[in-house]
Amino acid sequence: MGVYDSIIKGLNEAIQYEKGVLKATKSRHIYIADLPQYHGTKIREIRMKQNMTQKLLAAVLGVSIKTVEAWESGKNIPEGPAQRLLNLIDKDEKFLEKYEIMSWK
Repeated sequence: MGVYDSIIKGLNEAIQYEKGVLKATKSRHIYIADLPQYHGTKIREIRMKQNMTQKLLAAVLGVSIKTVEAWESGKNIPEGPAQRLLNLIDKDEKFLEKYEIMSWK
């Protein structure tokens, strides 16, 4: 089935569903976890638990050393993607190795 046919089929199914003709449809509910909030001392705690310098954490997260310094001092708060990564690092001590973000030679 081509893209056009697939779109038309989907639209026809949507119309039938809205009219009440199509009852047995699959639906999924997706849950997205709340965005964690890591602040100063907790960020430092995560970094220290991983035996990382501020420079190394900055490289891992793709931010500047000044950014990490500002987070740890409480002057700034990490944005969403950094919060998610900090959460993953915090939950799994082997996360950086497992996904080859950081390795030791």
